[in-house]
Amino acid sequence: MDTMLRSIAMSGYFDVTRRHGLNPVDLAQQVGIDPAVLANPDDRVSAAACCRLLELTAEKASCPTFALQMAETRQKFGSGVVNVLLAHKRTLRDVLLAAAEFRHLLNEALAVYVEDAGATVTIREELVVDPGTPTRQAIELAVGILARHSSALLGNFWKPRAVHFTHPAHADLTFHRRFFGCSLEFGSDFNGLVCAAADLDYPNPAADPELVRYAESFVTALNVPGADSTALEVRKAIYLLLPVEQATIELVALHLHLSVRTMQRQLRSTDTSFSALVEEVRRELAVRYMSNPRYPIGRVAALLGYNQQGSFTNWFVSRFGMTPRDWRHRETN
Repeated sequence: MDTMLRSIAMSGYFDVTRRHGLNPVDLAQQVGIDPAVLANPDDRVSAAACCRLLELTAEKASCPTFALQMAETRQKFGSGVVNVLLAHKRTLRDVLLAAAEFRHLLNEALAVYVEDAGATVTIREELVVDPGTPTRQAIELAVGILARHSSALLGNFWKPRAVHFTHPAHADLTFHRRFFGCSLEFGSDFNGLVCAAADLDYPNPAADPELVRYAESFVTALNVPGADSTALEVRKAIYLLLPVEQATIELVALHLHLSVRTMQRQLRSTDTSFSALVEEVRRELAVRYMSNPRYPIGRVAALLGYNQQGSFTNWFVSRFGMTPRDWRHRETN
């Protein structure tokens, strides 16, 4: 299933592309996107196609910070009733919870998970698109927008401790350091931000409960997921929870605010199961992690939920027909 996003998620693309002397209409057409759709913030467009467009444009512009330059144009929450709702929530934590609740109206390809660890909080983001789709620029755009929205909400009280990316570092990180203003971690286990728990619960100065209730009365009626929504949401949850050893059927159901029985029934209606989705995601993540030579095989095994490397090797051989070491040697040579 091709996950979709509202074109407003690509806000800033036309301006930044033209700033680099390129034609955004021609580039959009090269990846199969109708430029008119991309220009209408309420239209829906393929998330995978947008990922390819960002990579193509960054390459043509010789600009590895292209997506972050797009994120820099986001001074505040965008227009539209959902963004009005988010901009006036009581705290950043409430914003993240509402964004998850109304994800079908924003970006169904983006998964967000807030992981509390005492005094610190990790906000993890994951893009669920077709395997093999390049996501480096899209991930930097998503994390960059999260940082900009957090800063717009909290002002000087937003002080992230670190930003993490699973991909390798760029040659020049000057722009990244200025943009995020905190420690940068590349080749990490996750994409996202680490901040103080107090930041998520600091009062939003622009909070307006009456305006939030008014906006919710509109978006609740619009927030109707598609027929395949449960399978997609389970996949997204597994992507987020598998690397932190929490991708059990009970925890995934809890993450989606469903009972295990209801989740299983809805998955059966789309001819799949929880175990089948775990297997699909594990295989996709195996390719991603194994393709990064900086990840030792033991680390890959742990990220995929195996405490014993031998068990991971047996699983890998059964799925790929060779050992992890042989697979990596073939793919990287």
